Amino acid sequence: MSTPSSPPKKSWSWRSQAFRGLLYQVVAIVAVLVTVLYLAHNTTTNMKLRGIQSGFDFLMGPAGFDIGESFFTFDSGESYWRAYLVGFVNTLRVAVVGIVLTTILGTLIGVGRFSRNALIRGLCSVYVEFFRNIPVLLQLLMWYLMFTEVLPASNEPLVFGPFFLSKGGLNFPIPEWASGHVWGAWGLLAGIVGAVLYRSYATKSFEQTGRVKSMFWAPLAIVLGGGILGWLLGGAPTALNMPVQGEFAIENGGALTPEYLSVLLGLTIYTAAFVSEVVRGGIQSVALGQSEAAAALGLSRGQTMRLVMLPQALRVIIPPVTNQYLNLTKNSSLAVAIGYPDVVSIANTAINQTGRAVECIAIIMLVYLSTSLFTSITMNWYNTRSAIKER
Repeated sequence: MSTPSSPPKKSWSWRSQAFRGLLYQVVAIVAVLVTVLYLAHNTTTNMKLRGIQSGFDFLMGPAGFDIGESFFTFDSGESYWRAYLVGFVNTLRVAVVGIVLTTILGTLIGVGRFSRNALIRGLCSVYVEFFRNIPVLLQLLMWYLMFTEVLPASNEPLVFGPFFLSKGGLNFPIPEWASGHVWGAWGLLAGIVGAVLYRSYATKSFEQTGRVKSMFWAPLAIVLGGGILGWLLGGAPTALNMPVQGEFAIENGGALTPEYLSVLLGLTIYTAAFVSEVVRGGIQSVALGQSEAAAALGLSRGQTMRLVMLPQALRVIIPPVTNQYLNLTKNSSLAVAIGYPDVVSIANTAINQTGRAVECIAIIMLVYLSTSLFTSITMNWYNTRSAIKER
């Protein structure tokens, strides 16, 4: 009876390909680090010779300027680091909301390209060819000019029930803060968890029995039900801060500025055109026999698309869609062109006041690098989770 042979020992000689590969990588990393240190030292030395101050100590000093749009209170006496925080939050407001809206709009348009209705197919095709072939900066300027030039003034706004639309932006009612809203938020969170568990159960049930359960309305009802239950347990607060027509502007309530709306609409509509093509290509990559088999089982076209085609197309859709999410996040830096105070706008102001150009640009790079890496990591995790697993 032969004994199993032991695995070969690793050889750390120059003849070993693994050893040479490891050595080359170490040399490359050392070379990159030496180059970075040399450039940093050279830049610091030249700045000192020219009397240019350097360092990040300016972040603790007073900013000395106001910010027109902030998610939280900010005045000119606060520090630069807090001003950067305002710009970072404003960037996230555009990126996160834009990614959600882009996903919804791009998916609908991509699926619409397969509609049997010629009018819907044609409108979707025109949308894609029109918006993806106009530079995004021009689209941002177009939306900004529409809000600031075409819409009526704030003293004569367009009224849609409790909503006011004018050159001052969009004004809408907001709830007056109460403890019941915290309970409602916890209820929504519990509803989201319940909806995820239900979808997992419904998917396994469909794979085992072939019986189709609601994959949209039932999870939506669970989420809304959880939020309403939490709201009721918290006392069901109903007070709203309503916007009212003032003498010169709309007062009270919540507001979205023309700059924010222009950036959000421009980036969403532009990026959705590319996402729709990614969705269309992903669906076309699924074999035609899959839809024919679904039809043979009695599934409707909507069920076939939702339960058969899209789940298989995800492995093709997710990687390029991730690139579009990253493009949307990085394109938000163009908001400076229409006066939206994102992190780039704040950095430009800080450069003009402090002269710390290298430091301010480094902060911008860090912000976009961190947000892009987080987006990539999240989408890679989702891609791994959505991958088709062989039995």
